[in-house]
Amino acid sequence: MSEKKNVYDKAKQQMRLSERILAAMPGFRGYKEKELRRESDKLIRSHLHQKLSEAKSDVKEVFQKLSDRRAFEFLTDIDRLVAKMDRVVEKVNHASYGYAGFFDTFKINEENLDRMIGFDSELVDDVEKICEEASAFKSEVAKQDLKKARDRIQHLTETVDAFEKTFDKREEVISGVT
Repeated sequence: MSEKKNVYDKAKQQMRLSERILAAMPGFRGYKEKELRRESDKLIRSHLHQKLSEAKSDVKEVFQKLSDRRAFEFLTDIDRLVAKMDRVVEKVNHASYGYAGFFDTFKINEENLDRMIGFDSELVDDVEKICEEASAFKSEVAKQDLKKARDRIQHLTETVDAFEKTFDKREEVISGVT
């Protein structure tokens, strides 16, 4: 977790002098630290979104190449995979960033924000797996090696499903339920 929380620590170190002075003031410090935590998590989620978008782009290229080759036996499954990836990419892009309004019943504290940062950081490894699989699949199709195509599509679908299920638990992490 110490490596994962590194984003927050870096953000804290990069505060301007004026921000550091204000952060020393009681009342403002807590506010500023919450904002740094939210921004740190936003950076992690932006990274997740970017990597997932790249993987989706690779899968779309595979779809196009298979379509050009008239490999119709794969197109329905890969089209579903592209749609699923699109949904997951947008889910990550539009995920809550740990903000609770002034009148909200449930308030989000620093501990839950730290847990959210840790949770999102753990997802980086899952996204890397998705990227590696999509890239390997793209390489195989580029070499016209379709022997493992069905297995690749199935495995990528399962990996994206698992990522989405894990990501859906994020709200529980933010609220401190888990």
